[in-house]
Amino acid sequence: MAKYGDWLVMIAAGILAVYWIYRGFYRWLHEPPGLHSNLLLSRAEAVNEEDENVQLLEQNGYEVTYGKYRLPISIDLDGERLQSRLFIDMIAEKDGKHYIVKTARERMPIDWTGSGVRDKLMIYALLLPEAEGVLFVDHKEQLIRTITFHFPE
Repeated sequence: MAKYGDWLVMIAAGILAVYWIYRGFYRWLHEPPGLHSNLLLSRAEAVNEEDENVQLLEQNGYEVTYGKYRLPISIDLDGERLQSRLFIDMIAEKDGKHYIVKTARERMPIDWTGSGVRDKLMIYALLLPEAEGVLFVDHKEQLIRTITFHFPE
């Protein structure tokens, strides 16, 4: 009787191990690519402490953890290969929450409507979904705007 009990325990342990491996693989396969942002941002430039945007963020309690990052993008358009880049100005942290920082540019103003904000800033929320939101920093206006996107389940 004891030898059947040992086999039963071994089979149960085997089934549990296979299920555990399957769930780990399934989770890895279906998680968004941005969850590995430390790997993504490991090539970010050093933080420029002299930058007015950095100083404004620090005055408001944020800690700038990463500097400018350039993400190369390869696009296939009808068989033609196009190249582009996406720029992240900074990554800041406050109260354990991480934010993607975009700075104001005179040549690229933002239309502060739902569609304008979506068109200019939503890509960053999708790129790094674990970030709390996007901070828009305008040192000339001494303004920090926090933008978060909420998607239905």
